[in-house]
Amino acid sequence: MNLIHRHIFANVLVTCTAAVAMFGFIVMFGSAMKDLLGHVLAGQLGLDTAGHLILLTIPVVVSYAMPAGILTGILLVLGRMSSDREITALRSSGLSVAWLSAPIIFLALLGVVVTLLINFEFMPRAKVTYETELAQAVRLNPLGFITAKTFVRDFPGVVIYAGDKKESVLKDFWIWELDAQNRVKRFARADSGRVDFDEKNNKLVLTLQHAQAEVRDAKDPENFAAASGAAAMDQATFDLPLEKLSGTGGIRVKQMWLTFGQLMGEWRRLSRPDPAVPAAEREKQLMRVQITIQDKFAAAFSVLSFTLLAIPLGIKVSRKETSANLVIGLALFMGYYFATFTVSWLDGHPAWRPDLIMWLPNLGLQAIGLRLFYKLDR
Repeated sequence: MNLIHRHIFANVLVTCTAAVAMFGFIVMFGSAMKDLLGHVLAGQLGLDTAGHLILLTIPVVVSYAMPAGILTGILLVLGRMSSDREITALRSSGLSVAWLSAPIIFLALLGVVVTLLINFEFMPRAKVTYETELAQAVRLNPLGFITAKTFVRDFPGVVIYAGDKKESVLKDFWIWELDAQNRVKRFARADSGRVDFDEKNNKLVLTLQHAQAEVRDAKDPENFAAASGAAAMDQATFDLPLEKLSGTGGIRVKQMWLTFGQLMGEWRRLSRPDPAVPAAEREKQLMRVQITIQDKFAAAFSVLSFTLLAIPLGIKVSRKETSANLVIGLALFMGYYFATFTVSWLDGHPAWRPDLIMWLPNLGLQAIGLRLFYKLDR
């Protein structure tokens, strides 16, 4: 690799790394806010545990951020070189676009290999570890599900509120039970109560003192005239199961969280006839596994596809056009992921071969990129 190649490679590598880190941080921050912030505020997770869980999301976010980071980095570097007339000077000396692109293509191939390793090994292991440790941490502090001065909607079919909470003692407590349309069918209020954890049955037990209850009409719960009030009760208890919140004996591992070896094991198992499973259902399950495998491969090779698109876009710009090309590139990036997500809806139609259709967005990007290369050389 000569001096010019090293110069281009180093600039693209540094800028792409920074872009991947930026996109990864945005995705990581959003994931942390969505999954962890509520548990931290409720006191279920310590800051050290939350920090460790955030680190476990790095392989997950990098697998999504890599294509966008490569696209952005190449556009920025080549756009700057083009606007500073560096590209023009190099081409005037007889160097072809293909020759100038060689270190960038090499970097893209490295990115494909790294993304394949992340998608098939590091991301699945990190995701399973993340979900397992999060569930275990929440189970260690189940009383944290109830937070003072907060409407808690974590429990299916129930909304609860406590005006004050000191350890397990509650004050000004309200509980609403909802029907399938999220309408209140029963509610109770108590001046005080306590919450205890039944570890054997994995549930919270609410014991309310001096409670008052109201029962709505099951057919028309919004008809307050038909509501029937109950006499004040000295004590009432409510059970809040935790199975759907913290799990019982582990987590449900999704197909996307399987490593390459595990996916191939599933593929071989489903490829064999099984009298207990109808052939049509087994074929659908097999197609879901094939879609997952092809999706991970296609996502990795999208790094190369976006590189082929970014090189001609980056070279043929002026400084003022760089932002416009970034918008175009990111729009194509969003379109790519929307297309692959749409293909996944076809998993119930094996005859359409959605596992092969999964490659069409990649082929489309490569066709556009090669067409731009051809026009650039002319």
